[in-house]
Amino acid sequence: MENNSEVYDQEEIKELGSVITRSEKGVIHCLTIVGQVEGHQILPSDVKTTKYEHIMPLLAAIEESEEIEGLLVLLNTMGGDIEAGLGIAELIASTTKPTASLVLGGGHSIGVPLAVAADLSVIAPSAAMTVHPVRLTGVVIGAPQTYNYFSKIQERIVSFVTENSNISRERFNEMMMATGELASDVGTVVYGEEAVESGLIDMVGGLSDALGYLHKRILEEREKKKIKL
Repeated sequence: MENNSEVYDQEEIKELGSVITRSEKGVIHCLTIVGQVEGHQILPSDVKTTKYEHIMPLLAAIEESEEIEGLLVLLNTMGGDIEAGLGIAELIASTTKPTASLVLGGGHSIGVPLAVAADLSVIAPSAAMTVHPVRLTGVVIGAPQTYNYFSKIQERIVSFVTENSNISRERFNEMMMATGELASDVGTVVYGEEAVESGLIDMVGGLSDALGYLHKRILEEREKKKIKL
């Protein structure tokens, strides 16, 4: 049984970038969101992707699991499909298990909602996050309906981020629409301390900080269950 468990964990890491860690402090599912978040269109095979059809059912399974006590999300993403990213972020935000996110390297574009979706968001000092308006690639029809769609999608992102972080709507919009920050685009790049000062992320830290928070929350949840019994 033990050997089968080890094989299963190795396969999970290889296929889904996830693993379950078990200790006396708690059972934590570690999930990675890396590269580009893939949506309805399949990206080229040489592009590192996180597939939403893998992550969404996995998050549902974590919520239903009686064994798993917490969720750690490791982020190093350039962004990707808006609807897929928002869908994953909504699932993380709505789970009843204690959650923590750790931004490593980058949490760009749709990576911002993914980072703030957790109960506690942590960013490494060297990590960066890019906030910018909604962009679509490919053929865009120049009609009022198109711009209305853009506006509604952007409002969904702004609402989600401001509801799940400490940044104000005004400040987030300022960052999103800033000029002169990016070479060929509108938006803002923030690093560790800047992300925390703006209210976007909860704290600057690392793996031990994110795990420490989860261990604390898991202990609190265990105590609550004892009181109910």
